Amino acid sequence: MLSNHDARIESIQTGTEEYALYRKLVAKPDPGHMIIGSGEAAAIVLAKERGGILASNNLKDISVYISEYNLPHKTTGEILKEALLEGLITEAVGNQLWQDMIRKKRKLGYASFSDYLQDHVGEE
Repeated sequence: MLSNHDARIESIQTGTEEYALYRKLVAKPDPGHMIIGSGEAAAIVLAKERGGILASNNLKDISVYISEYNLPHKTTGEILKEALLEGLITEAVGNQLWQDMIRKKRKLGYASFSDYLQDHVGEE
């Protein structure tokens, strides 16, 4: 994706509003909010400040921020389903990617991409 310019690497510079929000999320969140990890915080800040889409399965930790900052959000299942519907991957490739993520201890909520698809038929 980087070589095709479909994605790019972004950074958060110290001394900026982005950095202040990042520090708040990882160290001193507002009352009633929990501290979140650095990766989730960076993704939230960049999506919020630069008009991006937050891609995460960690809804337990970030749903309050998705709602509070009105962030567009997608899960792994949604991304893979879109790729399948657009003919970019097959279901078999989706299942392989899914299993690779499970091996890396990612929590996806389903044992396979096929299982995810069965529960999300007709959702667009």
